[in-house]
Formats: sequence, C-alpha cells, structure tokens
Amino acid sequence: MTFRDLNLNTPLLNALDELGLSKPTTIQQRAFSVIMSGQDVCGIAQTGTGKTFAFLLPVLRQFKFSKEKYPQVLILVPTRELVVQVVESVKKLTPYMSVEVMGIYGGVNMNPQMAAVQNKLDVLVATPGRLYDVILSGALKVKSIKKLIIDEVDEMLNLGFRTQLRNIMDLLPPKRQNLMFSATMTEEVEAMINTHFDNPVRIEAAPAGTPLENIDQIVYRVPNFNTKVNLLELLISRDDSMTKTLIFAGTKQLADDLYEQLQERFPEKVGVIHSNKEQNHRFNTVNQFQSGQYRFLIATDIIARGLDIAEVTHVINFDTPDVPENYIHRIGRTGRADKKGIAILLTKELEAEQLENIEALMDYRIPVATLPEDLVISDVLTEDEKPKVHMRNTLVKAPKRTEAGPAFHQKLAKNMKTNKKISHKEKMMLKYGKPKKRKARRK
Repeated sequence: MTFRDLNLNTPLLNALDELGLSKPTTIQQRAFSVIMSGQDVCGIAQTGTGKTFAFLLPVLRQFKFSKEKYPQVLILVPTRELVVQVVESVKKLTPYMSVEVMGIYGGVNMNPQMAAVQNKLDVLVATPGRLYDVILSGALKVKSIKKLIIDEVDEMLNLGFRTQLRNIMDLLPPKRQNLMFSATMTEEVEAMINTHFDNPVRIEAAPAGTPLENIDQIVYRVPNFNTKVNLLELLISRDDSMTKTLIFAGTKQLADDLYEQLQERFPEKVGVIHSNKEQNHRFNTVNQFQSGQYRFLIATDIIARGLDIAEVTHVINFDTPDVPENYIHRIGRTGRADKKGIAILLTKELEAEQLENIEALMDYRIPVATLPEDLVISDVLTEDEKPKVHMRNTLVKAPKRTEAGPAFHQKLAKNMKTNKKISHKEKMMLKYGKPKKRKARRK
C-alpha cells in the first residue's frame, strides 16, 4: 500500500512526495480510516513507528478552513522537545495548506505565549502544565476544539500530569473526537480512557514488548560501575561507525558525570541534555547532534520520548532501566526509516533482575557480547556495590531485680529532718558548747 491508496487530498500527497515518503507504516495504515470515521481512537505503538503522522494525516485531511481565530485541533505531548517536533511535522505536511500552528511549553516566559495564542490559530501543540496556565489566564479559548490528541499519554502520567490532563479535558467542549497514543497500556491509561473517551477503537501496531526488527541488540555483562565507564570509553573510541550515538543514563547526576568524563576524551564531540538544562541549551545541543557536530549525546529517560533525530547509528544504555518499557523507548531512537541500528546494553551483576524483566517483556534473550581483552576491570566499588556487613542483633536480657528498694536516693545526715522538738537549752549547747541561761527580766 502507498499513501496514494489512502483518501488523502492533493496538498498532503504533494507534501509527502517532497518529504520522500511513499508508503505508510503499519500504525499509519491502520489508524487512517478509523480516525477519518470520527470515532475515538486508542493507538498502541512503539516509539519510532511513525505515530505522529498516523494522527496528523487524517486530522489534516479533515481540516476545514475557518474564520474562527481559536484553535480547532489540540495536541498534548509530554516534553518541550516533542512540542517543537510536532509543530515541525505539521509544517512539513501543510506547505500547500492554509494552517496556522504554534506550540507552547513551560520553562520560558509565558507572556509572549499568551499574546501569540490570541492570534489566528488552527492547531495548538502544548505541554499540559503550560496549556492549563494559559487557559486559566484567559488568553486562550478552547470552545472551538473539535479534535483532542494526546501523545505519549503513559509518559505524561509518569511525569505527574494526571491532574492537568483531567482539568483540561473537563474544560473542552464535550462534543469532540479524542485520539490517544501510548507505547504501553497501564491501569492509569485504562482509567483515563474509561472516564473521558467514548467507546474508543483500539489500534495496535507491534505490541509494546516486541523488539524492533531493524535493531541489532547486544549486552555486555560487567562486574561494576567503574568497569562500565572503562568499557564505554573503549567502545566509542574504537568504533568509527558511531557517528551519531545516543547514550542513555538513568539520572541527571549520572548524565552530568558521564559528560565530564567523556568531554575530556572527546572535546567538542559530546553533548548532554536533561530536564535541569535550560531550554535554549537543550535545543542547541540537539541541533548540534542532529547536524553531526556532536558524535555523542547523553540523555535521560524523560528526554527519550521527545527526541526525533534522524539516522541515529547506535543507542548505548549505560544503565539497565528499572522500568522495562523504558528500554524499548530508548532503543527505538535508532533503526528508523528502514535503516539498521545497533543497541548496546551495559549491565552489571546488581542489575540482573532488571535485565530479566526486559527480556521477559520482549520475549527475547539479548545476545551476550564478549568483553574486550584489554578492558581494565576496576576494583573500585561504588557505595551500593560494596558488600554490606550485617551485624547480628543479640538482645541481652536484663538481670532480675531481687529486691525492689525505694525509688529515691538516701538523704545525707545533715539533710535529714525529724519532728523532734529541741529545747532552748539544747539549742544553746549546740551553738555555744555550754548551757546558757536566760537573764531574768528587770522589774
């Protein structure tokens, strides 16, 4: 099947021709007619399967020009990078259409965004938090929304956007078409569908745990963290085919630490992005990686959902993700557009359980690669790798009390008080050492 077999109009077909796209992906083919029918849709598709065009093509095919200045289509995504990329995708598909599109996201001044949304707008792409703030400010009216698209909804819920999503959907017109795309179907996603969607049609393109066919996966088993660092440096310094390599780290601190180490070895060839970096830094770093100035880009899992970078040659997982689905999202950054990709996983003994969970999800055992002979095996352990000494807690019984005495100390003799009445004669004896008689009163 080609795009010309779908019910697309000439402006969209011309745009696809200019992009060099002729055949729809599985999710694009399955979703098109269902979305065109006007039904609510729940699409389950992995990262990298073309689901952005899967919802944009039918939505733009049904788009009708309106003099109304308020947006007709609202697209919610979890990250700032994804806002920018979805806006770019809309622009790529509409060079021959009159469609006004813009994106809004947090981390930047809200005032210019509030001013911009008051202009003529057809398609709005936004992150939930910033969108809700702009709506509450009164700058944006959502009464004309006819189609709501929520992309990467499982990641939105993981990031804590549950309340904002619920509040936004309560503000939208009840008569609308809802489209939701997710890589995984969790209980929270099910609950949202049951509450806000009207009998959605489920479309599934490659179950969440299926390893992508265009990706060759290998795993290196190493004893500890510092040996991982040695292996990473060895791999990327010897393999010239790693021209555009994504390195995933589980935490922001780990990403920064790896950047400092690799920057010394590969100056001006390494970039790092995570949620603590300023927005301009994130955009510039991605652009430099995209252009080829950076060979290596270190990123965290949250950023993984928002990266749509062409021709990534390798994905290196420096750590083994605790959530098995995150591994799928990571490796989905390579092996795109019918090109082969390579995914490398570095795992240590303490991460054996995570590796088992990943392989169980995929129903696939990742081939184990042999460690290089000249790899330096470090004997320096991190705090979590050091063996724990467990002290036996033996309770010593207190001896039984044979006699229970008073609950106070014995007073000193000088502090002892008695009720004995002392005569004047005795007082004088104590004071002067001899009896002393009172003088007789004179008459």
